[in-house]
Amino acid sequence: MGINEARAKIDEIDDQLLELLEKRMGLVQEIGAFKRENQAAIYRPAREREILKRLARRKGLLNEYAIEAIFQEIFAASRLLERSERIAFLGPIGSFTHQAAESRFGATGDYLRMQSIGAVFEAVESARAKYGVAPIYNNTSGLVGDTLERLATSDLLIVGDLEMKIRHCFASRAENLNRVKRIYSKDAAFGQCEAFLAGHDLGEIERAPIESTAKAAKLASQEEDAAAICSHIAAKLHNLPIMFDNIQDSGENATRFVILSDFVNPPSGDDTTSIIAQTPNKPGALFALLKEFNDAEINLTQIESLPSKGDKRHSRFFIDFEGHRDNPSASATLARIKQYKWLGSYARSL
Repeated sequence: MGINEARAKIDEIDDQLLELLEKRMGLVQEIGAFKRENQAAIYRPAREREILKRLARRKGLLNEYAIEAIFQEIFAASRLLERSERIAFLGPIGSFTHQAAESRFGATGDYLRMQSIGAVFEAVESARAKYGVAPIYNNTSGLVGDTLERLATSDLLIVGDLEMKIRHCFASRAENLNRVKRIYSKDAAFGQCEAFLAGHDLGEIERAPIESTAKAAKLASQEEDAAAICSHIAAKLHNLPIMFDNIQDSGENATRFVILSDFVNPPSGDDTTSIIAQTPNKPGALFALLKEFNDAEINLTQIESLPSKGDKRHSRFFIDFEGHRDNPSASATLARIKQYKWLGSYARSL
């Protein structure tokens, strides 16, 4: 088969794909009308995960990551047809939180960038946004205290989560490395990419530390001889060519993000529940708490100590466990614990 014939077949398949997508969107509109009539939530991570798991079982040229990337955009377009809903995230545009939000709500989502985690919560609480996206945990720096403290007092719930590997790229308008005279980025990003900088003999080039990698991409896009260490999404937003990808020293740096909203997820059969539990500050109190989960054969997937906030009489712990709050064993265990705040039950991430 010649290249022109192959391209003609691709065009034919593209037409068929678009026709099938139109049929899918017609069904989506019917579902959206039902959801609006019943005031049901548009975003259903359990249903989306079910679709992705089913498709990933089909063996072919596309791996599960490619399938997820394609269908997340289809899901996003579908949600817009059902009902346009705004997503607040910790800014700026082009940040890793923005990239996390886009990975779930698609490039066509209606985004609202906020300057602080508190502002993300306030946007959703005041109904200026339906969803909020905020970091909750990094495997090198630990829990994000601002997110946990807001969850401890807010009526908002975690309705979904995702873990994203933190990947840096080296982007520049320069024709080659020899023409780069200045590199923009955050101090932390420079520190995370020292091996790349040393290995490419960039140690003596001027480093311009600024407040965000997103701004680094913007500044580098305005200069012929500058570069940025930034995220993929920041480079894409500013039309900045990526010269090198995945330049971070460690491939293990990952951040977990939570999706916040005002509704309760029904059980999906494969859920995570998050709580903040409080125990008396006395010997054996933590053991007694953990024993309740052990006796109920409930698996804890994360437990982290939280600052006491000046109350020396109690200790606080952020806990994730397998299962939905409404499962009989989980609800009975939580009833025995008593001193806790439920933060949400949601379909476990792939």
